[in-house]
Amino acid sequence: MSLGASLALSFALFGLLAAADGSPFNLTGAILIGAILHLVVSTGISAAVEGHRQAIDRLVTGLVTGAFLLAMVPLVSVSITVVANGLARFDAEFFNSSMRNVTGEGGGALHAMVGTLLITLAATIISVPLGLLTSIYLVEYGRGRIAKIITFLVDVMTGIPSIVAGLFAYAVFALFLGPGVRMGIVGAVSLSVLMIPVVVRSSEEMLRLVPNELREASYALGVPKWLTIVKVVLPTSIAGITTGVVLAIARVIGETAPLLITAGFTASMNYNLFHDRMQSLPVFVYTQFANQGNPAFAFLERAWAAALVLILIVMALNLIARMVARYFSPKTGR
Repeated sequence: MSLGASLALSFALFGLLAAADGSPFNLTGAILIGAILHLVVSTGISAAVEGHRQAIDRLVTGLVTGAFLLAMVPLVSVSITVVANGLARFDAEFFNSSMRNVTGEGGGALHAMVGTLLITLAATIISVPLGLLTSIYLVEYGRGRIAKIITFLVDVMTGIPSIVAGLFAYAVFALFLGPGVRMGIVGAVSLSVLMIPVVVRSSEEMLRLVPNELREASYALGVPKWLTIVKVVLPTSIAGITTGVVLAIARVIGETAPLLITAGFTASMNYNLFHDRMQSLPVFVYTQFANQGNPAFAFLERAWAAALVLILIVMALNLIARMVARYFSPKTGR
């Protein structure tokens, strides 16, 4: 009741202000002021009727709920915008053709989808073993100065800008293959630089959550340490590790700057990570939007459709991670 009355009063005030100066009605401002007014009124009434502690509880509950709803606004807005604009080119041609010899309408993003999957898969193959083994060392073996140095370097790598990772990978390969090198594997290496610290941090936290009693029970049975890690520690924490790996993939699958430098862009199909340029979905979205031709709407439609495909890929990865975590997690029932 208080919320309805507060919103009604706020809408009336904003309506009067809009009518007075001829400006459009500010719906967002009206809702925000109404919510704040409701929070103040409900807290005051609760303090007078229920007491100080209950009033504070209602205030904090209202703040937490408001923060949640406020955080959901951009998420819902982006989702609706991408779906509404991306469905225009969500057709068979978009998924079974590339942009080769296409200058206007038509064409598709098959080459970009294949490139994204291959580059991300290669980056995952590079990053997951390195990150997981590093986290195992830090938790199970690492002691003293070396472990502290590795932890410090992982923390520093977590905050590296993505374009710096791209420049690093490009510089390394340029030393051996010459300047101007553009290949899918170079893009995979640049993405792995961004993935490794995320995998290390998430896996390290999951491994630390495994109770020491499980390790000690395994040692008491005469099981060596390496086998305890493989048979006890890793299976116990596999659900959290899988989630961390998916978060790392989601962290890099939408990166554009490093792939522009390392993998470049092309209008043709390329299945070979070790030869020539390779297109990716983020770069495809950027090039379609930045280099609009005639007609412009065709380029924008392809950009929105590619963005929608990228979001759907991330959703699919999350669903796969949930299924894998559920299948491999320890069974608590008898």
